[in-house]
Amino acid sequence: MTAADTRRGPRHARVPETAPRHARVPYTAARGPAIALTAVLTTFASVAGAVYVDLRGQMDVSGAHGLVISTPAPVATPAAPDDPFAGAAMNILVMGTDLRDEENAALAGEADGMRSDSTMLVHVAGDRTWAEAVSIPRDSLVDVPECLLPDGGRSRPRHTMFNEAFSIGAGSTRSMDHAAACTIGTVQALTGVTVTHHLVVRMTGVIDVVDALGGVRMCLPEPVDEDPRYGDLHLPAGDQRLDGWQAIGFLRVRHGTGMGLEMGSDLTRITRQQALVQAAVRELLAKDVLGDADELYGVARAVLGALTADPQLADPVRLAAFGYSLRGMDRTRIVFTDVPVAAARSDRNRVEWTSAADEIWQRLVTDTPPASLLPPPPETPPASPTEGAGTGDQPPPDVPVPPDPPAGGGTGEVPPPPVEEVLPGVCAT
Repeated sequence: MTAADTRRGPRHARVPETAPRHARVPYTAARGPAIALTAVLTTFASVAGAVYVDLRGQMDVSGAHGLVISTPAPVATPAAPDDPFAGAAMNILVMGTDLRDEENAALAGEADGMRSDSTMLVHVAGDRTWAEAVSIPRDSLVDVPECLLPDGGRSRPRHTMFNEAFSIGAGSTRSMDHAAACTIGTVQALTGVTVTHHLVVRMTGVIDVVDALGGVRMCLPEPVDEDPRYGDLHLPAGDQRLDGWQAIGFLRVRHGTGMGLEMGSDLTRITRQQALVQAAVRELLAKDVLGDADELYGVARAVLGALTADPQLADPVRLAAFGYSLRGMDRTRIVFTDVPVAAARSDRNRVEWTSAADEIWQRLVTDTPPASLLPPPPETPPASPTEGAGTGDQPPPDVPVPPDPPAGGGTGEVPPPPVEEVLPGVCAT
């Protein structure tokens, strides 16, 4: 790939907006993960000595960014020298991996290769007033560019499922750095968005995080029963607390009955995954972990132990600085967005991004919030029925003059505060 190729903007399968939808219409809804990040990360700045060393030792450092080939044209972003994140928009690619090592095989069975199980591109605005997490369906048919391989060679570009990029980069040696680098390069080539940071979340690490929280409370609208050919997850309807093993099963389940399992779709699984994330965040917020040093330390240790991160995010003190920068963000200004898709023309069991996805990527490049976070346009008072009649600036005699509209427009009523939406399966209270 030449340098010119990387400046051509997003490249993916183009599907007309009139094409039949593979699943539900994409949506954007308010969520609150940044508050949870703040609750844990703002305390790291006071960690010193052996505590710092222990926490730092929990997280693996990734060198994937040095292996990325496909990179959009760089855009300069000023940053304070003492804080590499200050004032700069951040695009964090979060990759969940289903690497089938001995520990993960106990969860998901034996399988060859190494694929990303779920991927989110998390954009944090430069002014830290909003954030957006875009879920990328693993079954998307996309153009994966050439990637560096562990043996020093390069893979050939190909049109395949999005999550294959992770496996392609990993090569026969299952290199996590090369796997992440190929996925980063693929996202950058498809979207034109520069990935500034990345995290790889190990499947088994989720168990430790959930157990450190004491479980996650969920209120399932109906029973969730996994097809016995794929696993043995069985959750009743109603209010319940999921432990780590149940939580990872809920994140991974794809076939069965209940909460969209009948469709066997990755898109409905994304909705369930987002519900568990939201429930876990609410669990953390309800705990006042900042007031319990032992519990906070246990949660932080579990979270860091589940991650492989780029060098900047792998530093607890730098991570704390980032968390501190989110302290004033309104939880209603954090949104989850799905990539708009339609059934693939070549394979009805796969999806392709529609042209509407370009609007999302362009917003992230320009650090522009989605329409749902923009202030409503000012209301224009209705025109007087006598507008233009008479002479001068005064209405003709005997025509009542409408009263001035209340300050701020509208009816004068104070709008209710925004309400956090909850996904199906998340307890409302």
